[in-house]
Amino acid sequence: MKSVIVGTDFSKGSYVALEIAVDIANQLKTGIRLLWIKKEKKLLSSEQLEMTAHLAEEKLQQLCQQYSPNMKYGNIEWAILSGKVATCIAEEAQRENSPMIVIGTNGASGFEKYWMGSTAVRIVQEAPCPTLTIREGYNFHKKLDNIVVPIRINANSRQKVAPAAQMARIFGSQVYILGLIETAQDAMTLRTYLKQVEEFFAKEGIPYHSCGRRYEDYSKTVLDYATSINADLVVINTEQDRLLARLFLGTNAQQIVHHSQIPVLCLHPEDIGDIAR
Repeated sequence: MKSVIVGTDFSKGSYVALEIAVDIANQLKTGIRLLWIKKEKKLLSSEQLEMTAHLAEEKLQQLCQQYSPNMKYGNIEWAILSGKVATCIAEEAQRENSPMIVIGTNGASGFEKYWMGSTAVRIVQEAPCPTLTIREGYNFHKKLDNIVVPIRINANSRQKVAPAAQMARIFGSQVYILGLIETAQDAMTLRTYLKQVEEFFAKEGIPYHSCGRRYEDYSKTVLDYATSINADLVVINTEQDRLLARLFLGTNAQQIVHHSQIPVLCLHPEDIGDIAR
């Protein structure tokens, strides 16, 4: 069975990631594979490393017991892997044919300090499927009501629309379509793009609001707008196909993943995974 991959470091951010992943897995009628990545540390003795792994095993079992009753279709399984965090998670997602990876970022106060911004970026780079990053401190008790979908005039921008629609169905959200241009000369073309996107959401029965903005700093404009409408999710594309994104995520995508206080769903162009189907 395909499983949603959830990386955990036992921080609050990763617990929120697991809660959100349960909702996603239930909608997709699949299970969850919960991963903790063991990194060898030169300053720790073999006994200390063994104790750390034992504690991690206990915590993983506790999380499975706590959240399994909320699963409607599949189960929550856990595993401890060894190696580089991004590579282990990406390879596991590939083996599981996963529809999505869900991770908490900035778990500086957690069991391990693995999920910093740079690690989240590397996971997005290597992921074979959409990746949802959730920053430590995100208020999960607030419903995921508002989803921002930035649209620009390029070949890949509209590919994020179908995954955004699926997330909106899962959480009963309203979509905010943010049309973005650099010059006024592009306004007519952008209007055509926005009309197509609006028609798609209308056909899917998803409530939406649409507006346009000029920008100089793309990532700042997107995040400022998301903050202004009290958004709960931003859906973005990486700026290259997945092969190139493994080497360079793209400045805009990297800045958003690094700095967003709001959860970010990041997709590689032409590799949007089962969630969009």
